[in-house]
Amino acid sequence: MESTYPINSMTTKEVAKKKRAKRWAQIKSNKALYFMLLPGVLYFIVFKYIPMGGLVISFQDYQPFLGILGSPFVGLKHFIRLFSTDTFLLLMKNTLIIFGMNIVFSFPFPIILALMINELRSSKLKKAVQTIIYLPHFMSWVIVVSVFYILLTTEGGVINNIIESFGGEKISFLTSKAWLRPMYIFQEIWKGAGWGTIVYLAAITNVDEQLYEAADMDGASKLRKMWHITLPCIRPTIVTLLILKIGDVLELGFEHMFLLMNSMNRDVAQIFDTFVYTSGIKNGQFSYSTAVGLFKGLVGLILVVLANKLAKKVGEDGVY
Repeated sequence: MESTYPINSMTTKEVAKKKRAKRWAQIKSNKALYFMLLPGVLYFIVFKYIPMGGLVISFQDYQPFLGILGSPFVGLKHFIRLFSTDTFLLLMKNTLIIFGMNIVFSFPFPIILALMINELRSSKLKKAVQTIIYLPHFMSWVIVVSVFYILLTTEGGVINNIIESFGGEKISFLTSKAWLRPMYIFQEIWKGAGWGTIVYLAAITNVDEQLYEAADMDGASKLRKMWHITLPCIRPTIVTLLILKIGDVLELGFEHMFLLMNSMNRDVAQIFDTFVYTSGIKNGQFSYSTAVGLFKGLVGLILVVLANKLAKKVGEDGVY
């Protein structure tokens, strides 16, 4: 008597084996691409993931001569210390104010710049403009701050000389608390805006030309085409970069602010990044500074996840 049940020609193990063989065949056929990917993967493993093991010292009273395994465990002691001091409120205030100014002024500037460059019809002029605005990106913050020091110093600075020549009084830009944040944002824009246009210009090149042709037939102006065609088409790119930017809410960068900070403007210049250096490297409080760094990372991670979920709810693709 014949069985009424269908005979499965391949077992589960055979199916899995076939899938593995297919996967290895794909890897072999694209091995050049995987070799190109290898340095990036190794970089993140060695310099990003392996150092995460050192975060355990934020829960210890770490002593270098005892090592990680020998240092006593103190739990949340350093986090409690961080949140219970007035310094925490000062750091949070300064960091959030500068981050807010970055979002309002620095983030949109590359978008506006990319839209303006895209409207240039001369390819030679466009390349020349791009080359000029890219150059500051390749300067270190030491050079950038030094250039502005020469321009803004009260002792023979070009800007103060011009102000004085018009009958005004010299302004102490470099030591003034009121001028620190505007100077910081201006330097961020000057150094990074040109380089930031690369991503947006690449996104603009993917916009369908037929949309512009249809708009021309309807008599739309350049401003209308930018607002109703270009910006909506590059919106996914803008949203993605904005989500990643939000993740850096407490990560403003150590070097730039450290070079601008001095004893006169320290109250508004002290941020989490400079505080980690001061407490960890200068004062030797390794566990405490690691706790501050871990707090920054967790806040950034949570904000990226929340921003990504919000982006998906409003119809955007998000980061992942």
